[in-house]
Amino acid sequence: MHSLIDKVIGAGHLSVLEHISLTFSIEGISRSCSHQLVRHRLASFSQQSQRHVKVKEGEWVIPPSIEVNRAAWEIFQSTLKGVQSSYERLMEMGVHPEDARYLLPNATKTNLVMTMNLRELYTVSELRLCTKAQWEIRGVFGAIREELTKVEDLKGFATYLQPICFHLGYCPEPKSCGLFPVKGDSTIS
Repeated sequence: MHSLIDKVIGAGHLSVLEHISLTFSIEGISRSCSHQLVRHRLASFSQQSQRHVKVKEGEWVIPPSIEVNRAAWEIFQSTLKGVQSSYERLMEMGVHPEDARYLLPNATKTNLVMTMNLRELYTVSELRLCTKAQWEIRGVFGAIREELTKVEDLKGFATYLQPICFHLGYCPEPKSCGLFPVKGDSTIS
């Protein structure tokens, strides 16, 4: 199969990749990350409900920049504990979970199922594997790429899941991370 995928991608006939879809179970990401994911409209998503699933204390994603900063971590934890307490108190008062959830932060963990065709996966990976992409979504697409390397028929395709600069040979952003120069830079041949 990889030789067919190599030929299709090499010839630029990416529409052929739209006939193969993959489904992923993505667990333990933040609502912030899920909001980024659902912006990719050529995919289907089923996300864990906050109306029917009660959020428990400690179900938060903590950004690495906060984890390594003791003072920031204390502020983050203190705020989350206050939010959790208020969330639970509202429900104890009879407020519906669908209304109490308005207090919940973007750090709240969620689970979802995502179905995406190979062309969209190729295109989204170009954006989301960029070193300038947010760390958590970059991790999601890095994990997807890693999972595909375990599937014999998709190992070859997994190698194409790279930031867009690897495909273009230059960085399309106004400022490069340093992997490739920006387009128009005199160092591009």
